[in-house]
Parts: sequence; C-alpha cells; structure tokens
Amino acid sequence: MNTTPQPEPKDRPARLAVGVVGAGRVGPALAAALQLAGHRPVAVSAVSDTSRRRAAQLLPDVPVLPPAEVLQRSDLVLLTVPDDALPDLVAGLADTGSVRPGQLLVHTSGRYGARVLDPALRAGALPLALHPAMTFTGTPVDVQRLAGCSFGVTAPEELRLAAEALVIEMGGEPEWIAEENRPLYHAALALGANHLVTLVAQSLELLSAAGVAAPDRMLGPLLGAALDNALRSGDAALTGPVARGDAGTVAAHVTELRRHAPQTVAGYLAMARATADRALAHGLLKPELAEDLLGVLADATDGTDGTEGDAR
Repeated sequence: MNTTPQPEPKDRPARLAVGVVGAGRVGPALAAALQLAGHRPVAVSAVSDTSRRRAAQLLPDVPVLPPAEVLQRSDLVLLTVPDDALPDLVAGLADTGSVRPGQLLVHTSGRYGARVLDPALRAGALPLALHPAMTFTGTPVDVQRLAGCSFGVTAPEELRLAAEALVIEMGGEPEWIAEENRPLYHAALALGANHLVTLVAQSLELLSAAGVAAPDRMLGPLLGAALDNALRSGDAALTGPVARGDAGTVAAHVTELRRHAPQTVAGYLAMARATADRALAHGLLKPELAEDLLGVLADATDGTDGTEGDAR
C-alpha cells in the first residue's frame, strides 16, 4: 500500500491527455497506469512491429502517430526512448516547434535529470524526470509492478509537487534525486539489477552443466533468501567460501570455471575480490585467512589456478 502522504487537491495534476513518444517497454506501461488513475492516453509513437504490438496490447484503440502529432494532442508527454537518443529527440522537438507552452514533458531516463529537457523548457514546456526503479517486460504485468515501485524524481522546485503527484497516481513512491546525483543513482541501480540478471543467468547455466535438472527451482529459494538477508543486513549477510577465507575452495572454483565456462572467470574473480574486501573491512574475513585467499585470486588473475602443490 502506498504510504506516501497524498498531495493536496490543488497540487494534483488535472485529468490530462497523455501521449507516449517511444513505445518501448516503459512508456505504454506508464501510460496504462496513468489511464487507471483517470488520465486519457491519446496518442503513441511506435516504429518497429514489436513496439506497435506492445502499444496495441497495453493501450488498445490509442492511435499510433509520428512524434510531432503525439505532442500536438497531448497535455502530458512521456518521452520513453533510450538514454543516448533522448538529448537529440528533445532538441529536435523543440527546434521544429512541436513543444507547446505549458505542456508537461516527462522523460524516464535514469541517467538524466531535468536539464536534458532545457530546449523544451525554453519553448515553454514543464520538465519532469520520473524514472521508475523497476525492470520491465513489455507486458501488462508491468502495470501491476508499479504498485509500490520507487521513482527517481528530478524537477524544478516549483514542479516538485506535481511530479510527485504523478508518481503517486501511477502507484509509485517518489524519491527525490538531485540533478547532479542522477548518474550515480542510475549506476547504483544498474549495478544491482542489471548485473544481477547476468550473475543469475550464469549460475543457471553452470548448474545445468553440473547436471542439475531444475536449476531455477534450486536457485529460487537460495537467491530469494540471500536478497532478503542483504536488504535487511547489508554486508553482515555475506556468507560462502570467500567470506570464510576458504582459499582452497575458491581455487577449485576457478579451476572448474576455466575448464567448463572460461567466459565466467573474469566476473567470478572480480566479484570475489570485491567480496573479500568488504568481508575484511567488516570483520567477517579473518586477516590471517585473507592473505592466502587474496594470493589465490592474484594467481588466478595471472593465469594460474593457485592449486600447485595442493594435495586435494
């Protein structure tokens, strides 16, 4: 349940005609959430067949139009394009006179704050950066996942209440992010969410190679517990051979990974070193064990497996 204090009626946005520029995984879901809150999607731009199908599924009967026409019809425009495409899109819309004074222009990039919308601001638009801290599938389940989802919010101070109100209407929780902190904020989310997918996918592949019939069933409870413990306890939740200082086990891991999945070795070593540093700093890894462990990791980085002379 959303526990964020609700804005006063005077601070809530009126019912708005909503347009979407870029029917990727994010834009149609946000527009559908706004529709549930009483706003009215009126137009969407989509180029590929996949994006057109996505728009038709999440925003049925909403016409697909060029970006300039989307802006003509809309009071609130969601700019949901890839980060690298956003500055040129904003500049192009402003240069062609597509932006109307008083129009709410919202981008969903985690990397950028409100300043990327300065060309539109000069044309009279009201700039908002609303980034949902959520992974999207491009299906209706995304709308449900917005309930309780944190949004990184950046906007001019005079638009802060309106920005937060829109987030709350979508079922989210607004979290104010200063303009200068947007890249760091986004890097933190990418480190946790994007790299997690890579780690889980690699783990699934390795379990399959080890003969596990249902690696997802094996990993699910383990990873769920690890995530819950990490969110509750931070570094105190560290477990496993690195945190314990089991240098021989880590060396054996590296040997097996080189043999069966050499593409995973660099990532394993990088995460092992980072884990060792954190475990040592928080008193979980004993200094007398850390030396042997770090030696194994250094040898592995140099191309050896650290097991010479090991009788195991």
